[in-house]
Amino acid sequence: MELPGFAVAVWMFVCFYASVGGYPNGKVREACTSMVPCHGSSPQLLPEHTITVNVTQFKPGDNIEVHLSGPDFEGFFIQARDAEHLDSLAVGSFVLADRRHSQLLTCGRTKNSAVSHTSKAKKKDIKVYWIAPGGAPKHIQFLATVVKKYRTYWVKIPGPVVSQPDVISPTPPLHATSEAMSTSYPVSYISKPFSASGCGSTKFCIRNPSNCDPGSASCFFLSFQQEETSVFIEMSGPSEGYLAFALSHDQWMGGDDAYLCVNEDHRVHVSTALLKERSHPLLDSENVLEDVSWRLMDGILQCSFRRSIRLPAYKGRFNMDTSYYIFLADGEATEGGLIYKHHRQPLVTNGLYNVTGLPQDIGGSRSPRLIKAHGALMFVAWITTVSIGVIVARFFKPVWSHSFLFGKELWFQVHRMLMLTTVMLTSISFVLPFVYRGGWSQQAGFHPYLGCAVMALTIFQPLMAGFRPSRHAPRRQLFNWFHWSTGTTARILAVVTMFLGMDLPALDLPDPWDSYAMIGFVAWHVGTDVLLEIHSYCLVRKVEVIEEDRVQILQSLTSAEAEGRLFKHIVLTIYVCGNIVFLIAFLIAINQV
Repeated sequence: MELPGFAVAVWMFVCFYASVGGYPNGKVREACTSMVPCHGSSPQLLPEHTITVNVTQFKPGDNIEVHLSGPDFEGFFIQARDAEHLDSLAVGSFVLADRRHSQLLTCGRTKNSAVSHTSKAKKKDIKVYWIAPGGAPKHIQFLATVVKKYRTYWVKIPGPVVSQPDVISPTPPLHATSEAMSTSYPVSYISKPFSASGCGSTKFCIRNPSNCDPGSASCFFLSFQQEETSVFIEMSGPSEGYLAFALSHDQWMGGDDAYLCVNEDHRVHVSTALLKERSHPLLDSENVLEDVSWRLMDGILQCSFRRSIRLPAYKGRFNMDTSYYIFLADGEATEGGLIYKHHRQPLVTNGLYNVTGLPQDIGGSRSPRLIKAHGALMFVAWITTVSIGVIVARFFKPVWSHSFLFGKELWFQVHRMLMLTTVMLTSISFVLPFVYRGGWSQQAGFHPYLGCAVMALTIFQPLMAGFRPSRHAPRRQLFNWFHWSTGTTARILAVVTMFLGMDLPALDLPDPWDSYAMIGFVAWHVGTDVLLEIHSYCLVRKVEVIEEDRVQILQSLTSAEAEGRLFKHIVLTIYVCGNIVFLIAFLIAINQV
């Protein structure tokens, strides 16, 4: 059954358009606590927008004028919170100054306690009024989340603190998970960036990207250098919040010996901690670090310290003359030093290493090997084998109808071989995340649900093909429709699932390259499909030209068929080469994460 190629394009457009919608109407109550938009990417670190107020003090019942301004932005979310407990609920209520661009939201039990946008129209300045409630905290700080565009946004941009009269200035918020802060050791300032000199010869180094310069703005660097009975450690990377590394017996967080360098109001606090499963690190009260130094410059955080190889008197500190997996993570922190969960997968070494043994210069990966294999197999299946198999079945029946392979028409054998390869690759790939996670993942959003749907359709399609009626059977037309619609639905869902999977923390291909590349592949496939449809239509019109001479008609038909075969073979060759280019690009990206 021949179906118009543009139907595939329309179907893909509708599904993709529905999958990328966010919250353009500003009704983002789900973000009341975290103030983080569900856009699937990490927030920016250096704010471009500012919050200003018209007073520095307030009394219950006062109206305070609040301005949010900066370069063009589409969305925003403003709250007022207790300055000494910024993780608490929103305080007070707002009154709008412009209902065209702003609207009131209720967070928690307080009505009108937040303000957000009404549409994604560009704006430069927002003005609202905050009403101080009775029983308000002594100090109030205004916070704003600003969305410049879908994947570019800032979370909890700090605004000014306003206080009630005759109240002492607020103290920095305490670490929610700290038992006591270790600040008794002397701290010095690092005068220049770290050097990779000696990596692999005198010290053990981990660098990401591999062989990068620790002084560059994109290099994560961790080194260990043994000095008699102690180890001198250097850590640096692009972060305005914190850097941390941990020694672990396995590749999962939990029960690990961690070391954190946290930016606290433009000073770096260095501490040890214990990681208990996937919770905030529990900071130690004991001082086990010496010669602590730090540096903050041009968005790069650096810290160095020394600790003894063995610390038998300190519970939770691992001996450094044993082999471990090494984690390296980065993330955001408040000005008071409260750290947030890292938005991307930590860098993890591919094996166990003894940092006091033979010096090495190694890299690491932010994506586990099983997840990389999962992504690679899915790309092979749904970018190459499926796409080529569909084109062959759709347009090469008349071209290869007189060629046979193992007793069947050539186009059918090629189509069947490619589709069975897809089933095999998809089945293997489907199992790998479950093996890695040990079960179902609650952190992957819609990706696993759509993946299960794709797997079910992938199995159902060849089973249905096994009961295909004969070519002239009455039910053959119904079968053709079911076969086409099931296959097309599986392909669309597979591409949408890959779109979602590329930004998950376990893989997280580079933005925005991954989205552009996938959109390019979809456009490449749809464009090829439409081109071949147009060619087939033109070929039919050419043959339908009425000729008086029957011989002339036969000659025209023979010439048109020959011309059609040559054109289709050229297009297929170019299409296969293009698919391979897309596949190689994705595989290279997977290998580099």
